[in-house]
Amino acid sequence: RVFFGSALATLATASLPLERLLALAADASVAADVPAVTGSGKQVILARADVADLRASLRGQLLLAGDEGYETARKVWNGSFNRRPALIARCAGASDVIKAVNFGRAHELLVSVRGGGHSISGQSVCEGGLMIDLAQMNSVRVDPIGRRARVDGGTLLASLDREAQAFGLATTAGTVSHTGVAGLTLGGGFGRLGRKFSMACDNVRAYDLVTADGRFLRVSADENPDLNWGLRGGGGNFGVVTSFEYELHPVGPVLLGGVLIYPVAQAKEVLTFFDGFFEAAPDELYVDTTLVTTPDGNKVLVLDTTYCGSIADGERVLKPLREFRKPIVDAIAPTPYVKQQSSVDGTFAYGRHYYVKAGFVRSLPPDLVEAMVETFMSSTLPVTPVLTAPQGGAISRIAPDATAFPYREARHNLLVAAAWNDASGDEAHLTWARAAWKNLEPFTRGFYVNDNNADISQRRVLENYGSNYARLATLKAKYDPSNLFRLNANIQPHA
Repeated sequence: RVFFGSALATLATASLPLERLLALAADASVAADVPAVTGSGKQVILARADVADLRASLRGQLLLAGDEGYETARKVWNGSFNRRPALIARCAGASDVIKAVNFGRAHELLVSVRGGGHSISGQSVCEGGLMIDLAQMNSVRVDPIGRRARVDGGTLLASLDREAQAFGLATTAGTVSHTGVAGLTLGGGFGRLGRKFSMACDNVRAYDLVTADGRFLRVSADENPDLNWGLRGGGGNFGVVTSFEYELHPVGPVLLGGVLIYPVAQAKEVLTFFDGFFEAAPDELYVDTTLVTTPDGNKVLVLDTTYCGSIADGERVLKPLREFRKPIVDAIAPTPYVKQQSSVDGTFAYGRHYYVKAGFVRSLPPDLVEAMVETFMSSTLPVTPVLTAPQGGAISRIAPDATAFPYREARHNLLVAAAWNDASGDEAHLTWARAAWKNLEPFTRGFYVNDNNADISQRRVLENYGSNYARLATLKAKYDPSNLFRLNANIQPHA
């Protein structure tokens, strides 16, 4: 009788697909139906069996509230956001991404995509929806002969830099090493090498992309060229990039770089001199400026430099800047590139609260310099810097309509930022940052979408992309007509 019963059970299950059998086995770990939120904000209930099906189909994990690892997975770099997704799909590969996208679309869920989790706006994690998490997809493979790097969508910049530098190669890759490659690149991607080799997006030779309808596409200048245009600055609007192929360039491993620090009393004259100096600077030179309060309470101006040519050429180019006024600190010296890339990681530590406003400027005229210093001096809070990050060089020699990123003519990205430790500081820091930006915004035109906050208006997104917006909206209608991927500087689909 035992044999007969077992045989019947075997016959009963033999006709069921393996995936469904696995789902039945997994169903016990899904305790109940799962409340969730759609993209339109409607409350829905996901059937326990459907959630179990998804869990069983993934090579990676599907995490629900209460599961081991859920609390860690839902946390992102900007601690201002404490959101709780209904589901977190921790994808192990492109097939998992396809299944997660199909599930989100079928159930019309609010969907967020987490690459490195470093978004200022916090939109890589959603409240009550499906979070597609690429953190486990983080491999880097370098081809030193072809000078290419194939990089998974969940990779952090530190991994790309270290793997490429093993062969004396690099590509433009941000300035904070725990940033994710995906968000940085899809928004454009500035960095210490950008003036020499252009933006990160300009160095991508191919993408692997999962679109809103679950298709897996290869994207390059030759394959799906419309998407190749849109992915270079259009953000995460068109799908989930599971892999990037970057062009690499000979760099380092040791470059001349480091900081010059001046008392704030000298800030106006140093910034005014710097504006003229930088206008004629070679492409190899990167200098960002920061008005910041030091840990011991002193207000200073910091110029952070990197020269990606020879050490001797760098010494010659930087000499006028180093000699214009005597700095409090001159720490410019030959430094490993990977060390320079992580030099401000602690300033932008994971889990603190951040709020940023930013816009592009063509120069630093005296009235802007005056406004920058006065805005900075108006703050009594400990971490409220006013910054500029450089552009120009190779970035400016690409036509504004050649990629989705339009602001090629700008020479600086101007920012006000606030950073604090917990929610008790929210009101004071947000109030200061918003008021500070009112002083500086009139000098700007357009903004870097990676610096956008969740409170950005749809009108400003449209204005930012300018004449490129209509083409982006048509592309969005083609590849994501239901706006599944809306948690970004969102482009509305239209035919």
